[in-house]
Amino acid sequence: MVQWNCLLIAFLAVFAAGSLSRWFLTQINVRHLRRHGHEVPAVFQGEIDEEILSRMSNYTADHSKFGSLEHFFDDTVTLVILLSGFLPWLSGVIASQNLHFITSGLIFLGILALISGTLNIPFSLYRTFVIEKKYGFSTITLALWMTDLIKSLLISTILMGMLLSALLALMHYAQMTWWFWTWLVFSTFQVLMVWLYPVLIAPLFNKFEPVKNEPLKDAIISLMEKVGLKTEGVYQVDAGKRSRHTNAYFTGLGKTKRIVLYDTLLASHTSDEILSVLAHEIGHWKRKHIVMQLAFMEIVSLGMLYIMYRLTDWPLLYYTFGFQENIPYIGLLLLAALFGPIAFFLTPFSAAVMRKFERQADDDCLALIGTAQPMITALKRLARDNLANLHPHPFFAWFYYSHPPLAERITRISNLEKQAQQS
Repeated sequence: MVQWNCLLIAFLAVFAAGSLSRWFLTQINVRHLRRHGHEVPAVFQGEIDEEILSRMSNYTADHSKFGSLEHFFDDTVTLVILLSGFLPWLSGVIASQNLHFITSGLIFLGILALISGTLNIPFSLYRTFVIEKKYGFSTITLALWMTDLIKSLLISTILMGMLLSALLALMHYAQMTWWFWTWLVFSTFQVLMVWLYPVLIAPLFNKFEPVKNEPLKDAIISLMEKVGLKTEGVYQVDAGKRSRHTNAYFTGLGKTKRIVLYDTLLASHTSDEILSVLAHEIGHWKRKHIVMQLAFMEIVSLGMLYIMYRLTDWPLLYYTFGFQENIPYIGLLLLAALFGPIAFFLTPFSAAVMRKFERQADDDCLALIGTAQPMITALKRLARDNLANLHPHPFFAWFYYSHPPLAERITRISNLEKQAQQS
């Protein structure tokens, strides 16, 4: 069983603070929405009527309430697993089989992953077939949902099995330097996945084909050539068979680099609006935002792996949670649980950086397109089609939002265009 000491008390204090803060943020956001959800922001006047505004508010409220329930359940399961003695019991059962270190680690971590995945299935089903269906977004059938689940399970089992096997082997055979080699393996894997995902994994779930609208395709390629960017193709994907949400994204590296447009986006947006959305993404590409994020993540992951390496021999860590011996892969799991609540409080810093990137990409979009109107109409249509929250609480938005709130974003773009016209 767990041992009450300063480490456990500190962990529970931070864990409780994180859970309560998450709940508090959700509550103030929902209450703010109830107070202002009937008000149409000035920039949306004439674009959003009362019926759509009401659906937007209800959609946000339903998702928020369900999200709070899901977080509460996850937190409860986490505490039960950590504090009930289940982990030492499971480790003891596996140890009694006298298996190799790598095999024992794979079984231990695999069982925990299976428990987590199984417990999350009801939440995924409810979100997809109740909330998303209620608001007219979900178009997926139960058969397709099950097929996706099986495919995802097989792919994740293979990939995570390979990565965990490599981690455990390095921990066992390179005990002093495993943290560095693990970082190298995982970093290489990330790059490979960015390169291979568009051509190897994504087609297992969706059908990708060249955009059929040739004038739009030519306009996209011409737009990219203006800033010296090249793509291996412009594709449309049959996202509509799962959801009516709209989106567009850049993916891949080198010869797998491509632009992907949802068929739902193509059906609901004009060519000028689509070009403005892609011009925004080109702004990210041009400023190397993705590369900067990846580099930052790699630096942080290297530092975290080294810290974990230093702490995996800390006897108090194991003793606190009921273990009688130091087992490195269990130490990593416990450290991940300890650092998780701390990471939550760092969310506003990463969100602030992302919002800065978004504003820079908006600036580039305006410079590239020459007018703000297509982007403004695109954002308004995206808000309406996706039932976005037009009234987030300022503190909630500051803490979580990776994009500026829509009304603020549209106002800023409009002002930039006015300033450009006056100069």
